[in-house]
Amino acid sequence: MRKFIFTTTFILATIFAVAQSTSEVPVQTISTDSSVVYRLFTTKNMYTFIKLNTRNGQMWQVQWGTESKYRFENTLSDMPRVKKEQEKNGRFFLYPTTNIYTFVLLDQIDGRAWQVQWGKEEDRLVIPIY
Repeated sequence: MRKFIFTTTFILATIFAVAQSTSEVPVQTISTDSSVVYRLFTTKNMYTFIKLNTRNGQMWQVQWGTESKYRFENTLSDMPRVKKEQEKNGRFFLYPTTNIYTFVLLDQIDGRAWQVQWGKEEDRLVIPIY
């Protein structure tokens, strides 16, 4: 009976631990300086960051690596989300989701939001969330 209880407890604890780790939202480690124009946001991929222009919402996928062929910066969105006269440092911020490739871009002044997806060129997108 003890063996059955131990085995059942072990299996349930393992299932619970796996479920917890797969849906955990990543914690951002970013500068607390709100006057900066650019911020790097971590992804769950150890080699990939998203660079955000906090003034206007433009974004780039930045990848680093030990070999030059793995180091690059690709445009996710070169379209400013506000007019030049509305730009302000710290206006835009990226929030991670439980999906490794998806973030939510938030305009912290007017509340508009966009789904941001990074990855291979054909998978990248930035679409409004209404």
